[in-house]
Amino acid sequence: MRMAFLPLLIALLIPQAPSTAPKESQLNLNPLQPSIPSSAIERSQAAVVGIKVQVPLDRPSVLTLGPERWGSGVIFDPAGYAVTVSYVVLDAKIIQVSLRDGRVVPAKLVGLDLENGLGVIKLEGDGPWPAAALGDSSKVAVGEATATIGVGEANEIVITQGKIQAIQSFAGYWEYMIDRAFVVAPYNPSFGGSPLFNARAEVIGIVSLRLGERLFVNLAIPIEYFTSSKEELIRQGRVLSRPPRPWLGLYTVPAKEGVVVAGASPIGPASRAGLQIGDLIVRINGEKVESQEEFYRRLWQAQIGQEITLVVLRQSRFQVITLRPVDRYQFFRAPEK
Repeated sequence: MRMAFLPLLIALLIPQAPSTAPKESQLNLNPLQPSIPSSAIERSQAAVVGIKVQVPLDRPSVLTLGPERWGSGVIFDPAGYAVTVSYVVLDAKIIQVSLRDGRVVPAKLVGLDLENGLGVIKLEGDGPWPAAALGDSSKVAVGEATATIGVGEANEIVITQGKIQAIQSFAGYWEYMIDRAFVVAPYNPSFGGSPLFNARAEVIGIVSLRLGERLFVNLAIPIEYFTSSKEELIRQGRVLSRPPRPWLGLYTVPAKEGVVVAGASPIGPASRAGLQIGDLIVRINGEKVESQEEFYRRLWQAQIGQEITLVVLRQSRFQVITLRPVDRYQFFRAPEK
């Protein structure tokens, strides 16, 4: 199931190669805004890496994310572990990592946290590798100075100084929601997986998305979502201590009353249940749906494999659709341990 505006939504929310990445001397710095000392930026850069990925054509994420991807990441452990956004490394077969000293080394995927949108890779080799310190993002406040350091497709460093514009919840159309996210302005064009640093050269977030139309901003995942589970991700390949969220493979956009179906993953239950593009979902398991956030919370109260009921409004008529959510890790496989 596809929809004409779904590719536009995806284009706004996943990394795109900038036509010309800004050089450090070209960065738009407002002298009235707080800024990160140049010494902190210098210390931060060594641990920032570029990531290029190849994905087999038969993998499910190719349909929306493509078989060749690039993004950024940051090494957080001298043993060579780096964190990035999950969509860069999802279904990856070949991962090449570019370091700031010019080296290009292979890496492997070791952990996926699809609930929070993060992935962990391990550089091949003994190291020690340059590593950045992970900060305490729970104490970050609106107005705090930040530096987003990304790597462009041509392995050029892209630095944007900015600030935390807002701290808020965020719900994405692909069954994704976090209760606390950083909105960072101005945006960095090489945002996919770029680390967000504070003035102490500590990583306080992983930049995930570009939001908006003209005055773009970045959305960053606070590093607290990673530090709380990083050991388990490395050891187990996924967070097994947290129940997986029931997944429908459904793409939705908010509406005045409920959520509108914008498409569905071909491998998810929603694509087989009879849902159609344009359906307005107004109830789930008998409970009224008034927002996308509410729809997700009610969906995630269900159990994997347990039948759920959706009431949809289609062409001025109500219809009842039943389906069973699944564990999406059975399709987007976490690394075997």
